[in-house]
Amino acid sequence: MSELYKLAETIASRRSADPRLSWTAKLLASGRERCAQKFGEEAIETVIAGSTGDKKSLASEAADSIYHLLVLLEANGVPLRDVLDELRRRENSSGIAEKRSRPES
Repeated sequence: MSELYKLAETIASRRSADPRLSWTAKLLASGRERCAQKFGEEAIETVIAGSTGDKKSLASEAADSIYHLLVLLEANGVPLRDVLDELRRRENSSGIAEKRSRPES
């Protein structure tokens, strides 16, 4: 877990870096819509890798997805702690019951 916090802190610290020198700073400077788009691209690549059975590719794409998810959270001002708190809240619930409790959208 500390690796995720360390990565989230690094991403936050890059917000003020020069976008010409930092991919993270460039993403954050491009706005939350671009950060969301990039996360979506990486998520799709992860899904594809997950369907192939190639464990090395899946691990690599999952790492890209996690990084871009953390960038998206930073772009929206949502701390990693909030996500982990939500996961803890759901910990002792049935996934089926939890989904039923959500309002329909």
